[in-house]
Amino acid sequence: MKKRLGVLVGEGGNWRFFEEIFADLARHYETRVYAARVYATPLLYGRLNRWAMRHRVRSLLRRSDVCFFEWASELLAVATHMPKYCPIVTRLHAFELHAWAPRINWERVDTIIVVSDAMARRFAERYPQCADRLRVVYNGVSLQRFVPAARPSGLELGMLCTVGPHKRVYEAVLTLDGLRREDGLPARLHIGGSWSGDWESEDYYEALCHLVRRLGLDEHVVFHGHVTDPPGWLRQIDVFISNGYREGQQVALLEAMAAGCCCFSHIWEGAEEVLPAEYLYASDAQLRAKIGEYVRQPEEERGKRCARMRAIAEARFDIETTKTTIRAVIDETVAGLGRGR
Repeated sequence: MKKRLGVLVGEGGNWRFFEEIFADLARHYETRVYAARVYATPLLYGRLNRWAMRHRVRSLLRRSDVCFFEWASELLAVATHMPKYCPIVTRLHAFELHAWAPRINWERVDTIIVVSDAMARRFAERYPQCADRLRVVYNGVSLQRFVPAARPSGLELGMLCTVGPHKRVYEAVLTLDGLRREDGLPARLHIGGSWSGDWESEDYYEALCHLVRRLGLDEHVVFHGHVTDPPGWLRQIDVFISNGYREGQQVALLEAMAAGCCCFSHIWEGAEEVLPAEYLYASDAQLRAKIGEYVRQPEEERGKRCARMRAIAEARFDIETTKTTIRAVIDETVAGLGRGR
C-alpha cells in the first residue's frame, strides 16, 4: 500500500523548481496537495483567510503519513506551530534562511533538504541543533529537455533570472560596455526574466533601461521578459553569466550547462560546487578576461569547453538523480521515526 504523502508548495504556489519532482512523487505515493482557499469577505478578509489556511494545513497533516514542504516558508511556519501529526520533510532553497527560518519551530521538522553544501553550512551555523537532520540534494535539470545545440557565430551573452539588484544585471551591462569599448569584442547581452513587480524592482528596471540608453547599447542589450521556453532561449546563447552575489544553487545556470553554453559565475557561496575554479570570477576585469580568452580560442576548443559544461551537468545535476534521492530521503525519514529516531 502506498504511503499517503501530503505536499505543500509555499511562496504563493511557486512550482518553478518542483513540477518534475512532484510528478515523480505522484507515481510512488498517494499524494494529496495543499490547495489554498481565499475568501473575499471584506470585513473579515485577513482573519478568515488565516483561519482557512491553518485549517487546511492541519487537515492535510492529519490525513498524511508524511508531509513534504517545498519552500521552508509560510506554510511550514504555520505547520510547525501545531501539534505533531506526522513526519515533516522540507526543502529549503536560499532566501528562506533569512525570511522565514526564524519563524519556524525546527524541532517539529524531521528532515531538512538543502540544495548545496554551502547552504548546509550556513543553516548549521544558525541552527546547530538541527545539523544531524540536514540532507544535501543538488538541484537537477532534465537532460532530455536541455540539450546542446550549435552555438551562435557571434558573442551572445545571456542571463536568465528574476531581474533585481541581487542578480547584478546592472553590473553585467557595464561589463558588456567594457567588452565592446575597451576589449573590442562584438558582444551582445540577452536578459531573460521578469521582475517581481514591487516598486524597488520597477525602479531597478527603469535604472537598467536608462543605463542602456546612456551607454548607447540599445542595439546590444535585449530584454526578453518572462521566458516560457528556456531550452529554446538558451540555444541562442553562447556564454551564460551567473552574476548574483547570493544564490542557493541557481537552476538557470544548471540549465545553461546542460544546454552546452560556456558558463561563468561570480564567486557566490557554493558556486565552486557547480563550476570548476577556472570558470569563476571575483571582479569585472576577471570576467572580461575569461570571456575574451574563450571567444578568441579556435572553434574546436570552444566546443570542448561547451562539452565540458554538459558533462558536468550529466554527472552532477541530472533531475532523475534528484528525484530518486528526494524519495529516498522521505522514505528514510518515515522509517527512522518508525524505529524511534
